[in-house]
Amino acid sequence: MDNNSATQTLFRSMRLPFLMLTPACLFLGWSVAITNGVDFDIHLAFLTLIGAACAHISVNTLNEFFDYKSGLDLKTDRTPFSGGSGALVEHPKMHKAVLIVGIVTLLITLAIGLCFIWKYGWAIIPLGVVGALLIVFYTGWINRHPFLCLISPGLGFGFLMVLGAYFSLTGEYPLALVLICLVPFFLINNLLLLNQYPDISPDKRVGRKTFPIVYGIRSSNTVYAIFNLLATLVIMMAVSFNILPQASLLALLLMLLTLYSLKGAVKHGSQLGKHPKYLAANVIVANFVPVVLGLSIIFG
Repeated sequence: MDNNSATQTLFRSMRLPFLMLTPACLFLGWSVAITNGVDFDIHLAFLTLIGAACAHISVNTLNEFFDYKSGLDLKTDRTPFSGGSGALVEHPKMHKAVLIVGIVTLLITLAIGLCFIWKYGWAIIPLGVVGALLIVFYTGWINRHPFLCLISPGLGFGFLMVLGAYFSLTGEYPLALVLICLVPFFLINNLLLLNQYPDISPDKRVGRKTFPIVYGIRSSNTVYAIFNLLATLVIMMAVSFNILPQASLLALLLMLLTLYSLKGAVKHGSQLGKHPKYLAANVIVANFVPVVLGLSIIFG
């Protein structure tokens, strides 16, 4: 394999297009810090971005490695939003290199965490421990526990990254931000939930027990609808208590796309991957609602 093919395989395994979710969540945390009068230290923010991006890359590459080793990648019908990248199926000799990337990026994340311990003390430890556990155990263990699998994406991105972004600038966790974190928590849980529909059959064959596998499509659609309703109610409640500005209600316009995604999920079920427009609408909501909220906080 030439160097160009090897590099492309590594980049595909990182699933770079999905990394936009990381700065979207960080931006939400930073926006709250800015409006609270915190000096925006570009160096600390950049360090946080690198650490968070490495954490995301580590999850993706470790997931690619273990899905290849389990044989799952050979069974899935890939879509733009599910089924992995397929990079190791095409270039299996790169599996050790992908594993190394996953380990190295995890170590970089932990090293950056140590920098923040040195600056602020031990208060960041809970975020770091939970984050590391999510990265290491997501593919091999969390995916075999339906409720953990359901909430771990929202926990990692909606809480750890948003709170981590604020903490990186202040060394504190504001209570009001915890409420705001519930919005990306619910939406990002839903992002991964729908993306699991096309993989129900192959995931089941390798022993995974995701929520759709264990409880079925109908129950999963109900959870999807409830999570979207809760995210909507959190935004409205936060606005009513002046935690979010009135302009944050604009995010509810984006939330209407979830009705479109739900319609597709109800109509197509496990065949949802053959209709990626519904998955794409769900991706737009999860990625851009945090951005709209962040912009409304800064300019609203």
